[in-house]
Amino acid sequence: ADYPPTRPMLSISYAHGTSDTPLLPKTVGQCLDETVSRYPDKEALVFVRDGIRKTFSQLKQDVDQLAAGLLVLGLNKGDRLGMWGPNTYDWVLMQFATAQAGIIMVTVNPAYQSQELEHALKNTGCKAIVFPSQFKTQKYYEILKQICPEVEKSSPGGITSKRLPDLKIAIVLDSKLPGAFQMDEVMQAGSSTHHEQLRAIQKKLSFDDPIMIQFTSGTTGRPKGATLSHHNIVNNSNLIGRRMGFHWRSSQDTRICLPVPLYHCFGSVGGSLIMVLHASTNVFPSPGYDGRAVLETIEKEKCTVIYGTPTMFIDMLRELELSEFNLSSLEAGIVAGASAPPEVCRNIINKMKVPELTIGYGTTENSPVTFLGFHLDEINRKTETVGYIAAHTEAKVVNPNTGEILPLNTSGELWIRGYCVMLHYWGQPEKTREVITPENWYKTGDICTLDKFGYCKVIGRIKDMIIRGGENIYPVEIEEFLHTHPKAQEVQVIGVKDERMGEEVCACIRLKEGQECTAEEIKAYCKGKISHFKIPRFVLFVTDYPLTVSGKVQKYKLREMVEDKLGL
Repeated sequence: ADYPPTRPMLSISYAHGTSDTPLLPKTVGQCLDETVSRYPDKEALVFVRDGIRKTFSQLKQDVDQLAAGLLVLGLNKGDRLGMWGPNTYDWVLMQFATAQAGIIMVTVNPAYQSQELEHALKNTGCKAIVFPSQFKTQKYYEILKQICPEVEKSSPGGITSKRLPDLKIAIVLDSKLPGAFQMDEVMQAGSSTHHEQLRAIQKKLSFDDPIMIQFTSGTTGRPKGATLSHHNIVNNSNLIGRRMGFHWRSSQDTRICLPVPLYHCFGSVGGSLIMVLHASTNVFPSPGYDGRAVLETIEKEKCTVIYGTPTMFIDMLRELELSEFNLSSLEAGIVAGASAPPEVCRNIINKMKVPELTIGYGTTENSPVTFLGFHLDEINRKTETVGYIAAHTEAKVVNPNTGEILPLNTSGELWIRGYCVMLHYWGQPEKTREVITPENWYKTGDICTLDKFGYCKVIGRIKDMIIRGGENIYPVEIEEFLHTHPKAQEVQVIGVKDERMGEEVCACIRLKEGQECTAEEIKAYCKGKISHFKIPRFVLFVTDYPLTVSGKVQKYKLREMVEDKLGL
């Protein structure tokens, strides 16, 4: 798996990524310490908007200070801390500080509204929540107050909440608000005793300990917390980096431009951890995605690698048509997070001049990457497949009903096994058993094929998940919410084709007898109650749905009808 295959390897749809690179028996903190001792003065992080630049030794100093401060607040190994906000230096600091102290970080989508936040915090039993006072239109403190009104009357660190019994601590990144600590206070709180305590904790940490909970979701709606260990994410980032060639692109000048969100595995594992394992420099163009800012950053900071979802690249290509940017420093790039149309990949290679483009595939439950191309792959492999089996990873394509392995180039469900499979869904043993077999295969729910060389093609999804611009959206969640509308009798939510976003959300609503309603009315009802990316772009009112013999809605037929009607 360290080199592209030169001859056919497989006879059935089972692939195993062999490797000369051993798995690392290390915690996130040990990896950071090693890189700091080797490259203390190398630039680690650049946050363009905030004017922040940090070397590895400066980062380490801040991380240790914050970790000691978290101990002062009474956070212990195994406690959960929710990080809820856009891409900022504090986010990365919190990621490494929690890892140093053995605190489990829960990554919370910055677009979450109160109901979604409540579910995330309750599900994982978060003891602490960290957020900025606001970002764009999101007023984080106000949203928290909706589910935890007690915060306003609490002393910092002493929250007692009826709806969130585990929550004790709120930390606001930028200002002093009632009942919350300010980030600066936490940074200053640790004494030499706490630093000693921190070193003692680090000696006891195991690489199998859970360190991060990332929210994902099955077919039935409510997001589930995929629990990942140091071993999962340290090795995934090491092996992704090696596949991308970061170990031979003299570690002096790998500068990665990162527009992808940190709360997603792509940003936190593919970004933050790759920085630590391969001593790369991570450059963040803006806290939230901004296509123009990305191109300006590549030019100004001379970035050599660009990450993005297909939607992000479609936006960058559009910006390139409008104005000129010097992107000559770019050597490589990775497209992941959703399926990438072949035409988009060709445009990235030719118009953005990214010769060494690779396509990646993975799932949060797999830490995340399980297939990734090589920069030497020929163009059809780059555009038609999601790459080659990752090192130390097994994959098989099976009949989803029987679990038996299928012949090559036959579509079935993709199953994955190896170091990368999550520990479990936090606090949901039955949901875990649904996706991890007794033999430790993880069922992805994706319909794929494997070819004789070990390259994978994604055909579609068993689940009806909608991927809008790299954001995973689960129809059931929106359907459940829209069912609360007083005029709605029945709601079916589907994804419809969209050139820019990949897919857009469409709600097909059957109204109650004698009711009238407009699309605007439905959208207004959603605003501020569900995340902006889940609000349906299209709302159609229907009298009935295509059904199976047993009365289940046939979503694929519904999708065809709707796309036809909308002229997509």
